[in-house]
Order: sequence, then structure tokens, then C-alpha cells
Amino acid sequence: MIIDFHTHTFPDKIAEKTIAYLAEKGNVKPFREGTLSSLKESMKKSGVNYSVILPVATVPKQVESINHLAAELNGKDGIIYAGAIHPDYDDIDGALDFIKNAGLFGIKLHPDYQDVYFNDPRVLGIIEGAAKRGLYVITHAGIDVGYPNDVHCTPDMVLEVLKKLKGIVDNKLILAHLGGCDLPDEVLEKLCGKPVYMDTAVVLDRYPEKSVEIIKAHGADKILFATDSPWADQKAFIELLKSFGFSERENEMMFSENARKILSNAGITL
Repeated sequence: MIIDFHTHTFPDKIAEKTIAYLAEKGNVKPFREGTLSSLKESMKKSGVNYSVILPVATVPKQVESINHLAAELNGKDGIIYAGAIHPDYDDIDGALDFIKNAGLFGIKLHPDYQDVYFNDPRVLGIIEGAAKRGLYVITHAGIDVGYPNDVHCTPDMVLEVLKKLKGIVDNKLILAHLGGCDLPDEVLEKLCGKPVYMDTAVVLDRYPEKSVEIIKAHGADKILFATDSPWADQKAFIELLKSFGFSERENEMMFSENARKILSNAGITL
């Protein structure tokens, strides 16, 4: 079984425009159209059994509509949804309760596109509220191509959150991009071995040798295979991770077992 734990889609009517905007802003090339149907087509071609979609609320008013759609589509046709939250939303507890009651496994934060730093008190409150409800928190970590000069989630910020929420958020936090996109040395120094999960989105082909080093240092039992599709090709990333020389057991954990463990805590059995 292969589970891609980090993908994105956009509604058909805005997908083309949104992908074009993000591609130009970050000077990156998309590998597909960014629609739900194109993700399903990619899954079929690459042998991905399940894809986890991580919606981002870039403004507070998007929270309710995103979460209602996620609740409606969650678990259908190999698609698993996280919920969305925004630090400036006026009913954080209500949104977290809805996400929990809807059977979603967690929430996605993107500090860069939500104009907030990861150690901001508002974010700490969201993380604490989510963790106490048994929800996982996935966050963009490290440099974002759209905001290369202002990192909103650094390894030091993660360490601060882990310290302030020690015993609450342990093993409930998932750091995208192997703990910090384009900051592999800092991740190796500060985050490997900490009680967090890391996903492999985007970075495997950016610095493959460092990726192997991080996975070995952190442990395959805390790594989630992920692509960040449409910003990486699912088939190519599967082949790349398999080429790194990890054992069959380690690959099994990274490709599906760790993800299944997380999802099972929300009652999602794959």
C-alpha cells in the first residue's frame, strides 16, 4: 500500500488560475492541473492507493466551506482530507469540534500563507486545542518558495512549541518537507529525534543525500511518504524513495504503516 500524505487540490473553476499564480510566485512548475480529478488520475498511473489532501484556509472566511467540503468528500475514492483552520477565525473551538466530529484526522496550517509565525500565541492555542481533541497538526515547515526571505516556521520555532506544549503535542505534530524545506542542516542539528513526524513532500529530489541523512537520523518510524502534488510527481517520488536503499521494513513504515497508524486514531481504517 502507498499513501501520499501531502497533496493539494483546488476547485475546478479556480484551479487553472490558482496554479498559474502559485507557479509564477514561487517560480516552480506544476506536474498536474491541481484538480481533484487530475489527482485521482495521477494516483491511478503511479500506484498510489490513498492521497491525503491538505487544504489551506488563507483567509478566515474560507474555514467553514473548506471543512464542510472535506467532511463530505473524506474517505471517498481513495481521498482522505485534513481540516482547515485560520489563526484569525473567530470560533477556533467550534471549528476544531466540527473537524473532530466530522471524522477528519487533523488540521493543516501554513504560516506563510496565513501571515503568522509558528510560535505565535494564536498558533500555540490552535495546536493545543487540536492535540487535546486527538487531532494531528500538519504544518508547512522551513522556507516557502513564495516567501524565501521570511521563514514563518523555523526549527527554532518548532522547538519552542514543543517545549511550551510538552506532553500535549508530542507525536501529534507533523512537519512537512522533512522538518524544514531547504533547511536540512538545521533539521539535522535541532529536530531529528524529537517527538514529531516529518513528511517527505517536495524535498526528496531537491537534496536526496541530505534527505537520506535526515530519515536515518530521525527514524523511518516517524517519516511519512509525501509529494506535495501537484508540485511533485507521485510516480517519480515513489521511485526515488525506493532507490534510497532503505530496508523493506523501513519502506513499509514510510509508505503506509505510519500513515495508517495516524489515520486509525481518527477511526479511519485503510
